Amino acid sequence: MKKKITRGEKYGPAMKITDQKKADAYFEECVEHCMQFDNNREQAENIERQNLGYWAGYYDHETRLRVEKLFSCKHPVFGSAKDGKPTPEEAFEFGRRLALGH
Repeated sequence: MKKKITRGEKYGPAMKITDQKKADAYFEECVEHCMQFDNNREQAENIERQNLGYWAGYYDHETRLRVEKLFSCKHPVFGSAKDGKPTPEEAFEFGRRLALGH
């Protein structure tokens, strides 16, 4: 993985993975990439799980469920997809409160 990469380039491929071994290998690539930016392994794993969970939130519910299972992650704001998906109103309200600093 090249050092300078967009989020789409980095996390987009993970959204298509369906195999656990491939997911494990890709997660390792993501962690190693993150460690290039002065993060230790624990920090890098935490960052990558949050980023993968967040990125999966832009996809359909089935993709989000699969990604969360394969990468042992969840959306950092909305939690696990298995607990349901936020309504558009809930997502909007969260964004509004975040913008207002609450």
